[in-house]
Amino acid sequence: MVIASIIFVALVAMEHLYILVLEMFLWTSDRARKSFGTTKEFAESTKSLAANQGLYNGFLAAGLFWGLFHPTAEFGYQLQLFFLICVLVAAVYGGLTAKKSILVVQGLPALIALVFVLFA
Repeated sequence: MVIASIIFVALVAMEHLYILVLEMFLWTSDRARKSFGTTKEFAESTKSLAANQGLYNGFLAAGLFWGLFHPTAEFGYQLQLFFLICVLVAAVYGGLTAKKSILVVQGLPALIALVFVLFA
């Protein structure tokens, strides 16, 4: 269970690093526009907003990695719980207000990771 929790927390962290890259640096690219279902015009006019969102995704990733690599296991566990719950809250909010697929794409991996962390 411990290995599975580490793998899933790392996957959630890497997913949020990928989202950071898409939102901060590739927002107007074909790949990002396809991922987020935006037009070229919309992407151009919302570049700074997307970069801000990307930064927040980076904070989530940083917190999860901090939890994985913290030298004090108990504190690392608490960090992982906190940041996974943050990801879940963001996924629920995003799924309800922006795009339902966020619940599956971001919420489900975070929920799986949270279950593994809780039972590891």
